Amino acid sequence: MHRSFLSLRAGLFAIVIVLAAQGAASAKEITVQGRLGRTVEAGGWLINTSGLKYLILNPAKFKDELWFREDTEVEAEGETKSGVMTIYQEGTPFEVRSMRQLRGSRVSGGDPAAVVIAPPGVERGLTRVSVTGDAVVTSSPDTAILSLAVVTQNASASEAQAENASRSDAVVRAVRAAAGAGAEVKTGGYSLQPQYAYKEGAPPTITAYIARNNVVVTLGDLTKVGAVIDAASRAGANSVDGLSFTLRRDATVRAQALAGATSVALDKARVIATVLGGRVVRIVEVQEAGAMRPPIPLQYEGRESLKTMQADAAQTPVEPGSLETRAQVQLVAEIETKP
Repeated sequence: MHRSFLSLRAGLFAIVIVLAAQGAASAKEITVQGRLGRTVEAGGWLINTSGLKYLILNPAKFKDELWFREDTEVEAEGETKSGVMTIYQEGTPFEVRSMRQLRGSRVSGGDPAAVVIAPPGVERGLTRVSVTGDAVVTSSPDTAILSLAVVTQNASASEAQAENASRSDAVVRAVRAAAGAGAEVKTGGYSLQPQYAYKEGAPPTITAYIARNNVVVTLGDLTKVGAVIDAASRAGANSVDGLSFTLRRDATVRAQALAGATSVALDKARVIATVLGGRVVRIVEVQEAGAMRPPIPLQYEGRESLKTMQADAAQTPVEPGSLETRAQVQLVAEIETKP
């Protein structure tokens, strides 16, 4: 049995030597010219020649080269490895020692406008630039958001709460009537908090309770904003926490701002390419850095009574003004340059 085991080991060793010898014999030094392409297998690359495909065994060696992408014409030197097995066997396994882009090759998807041709005696290269484009689109708001509050105070928590409930109900009914059927009226917050008196050497004592009911009104008829404020005041609201104007349907305006920012970024890339004596070859990457449409805030100073604020005015004047929608685009362009 021991002799059989030794015999088996010797046989296997002989097979390994034979396979290794066959692999060495199958290696062949060649030079290939063709177009780069991707394989069915994820992460794989091919060199496509007229009728033949060569599977690059070491694509990571060239992944940082600017020209290493689909459809670029290259010349590669290396060894074929016919003894190497791959999952799909898409082409002849090819271990590349060196590779370069051919002059006059296409650099993006076969686009004729993206051909790089170096005139005799002039060295040209590819480089990337990163630029930012900003754009602002002005529009008129179509929605107002008004935040009102009823604030009551009493030594008794239940009395403060009861008074607040009665006045808040009256405010909601008055606001609904003044704003019209298309407005949205909802509770934005409610609180009941004790007020403390502090004396040195003694624990704090509760002196009163403050109840606060916040009402948020959203309306599309901007001509009614002043009337809503006045109606709320007469009904018992005694605080305006904020008033802002916004654009409810803003898709078109945002698209205009984004298109403008992209155009500005592209113009910058073209200017840089012109100064460097070249042109934009392709756009490598585009990212939307941000699009903002901040609401227009319109706040009253302090929280004094609305009745006091309107003592000398028949109706509160409100001017919506205009909105600015901003967009920013970051663009990476590949440009052809000349020293």
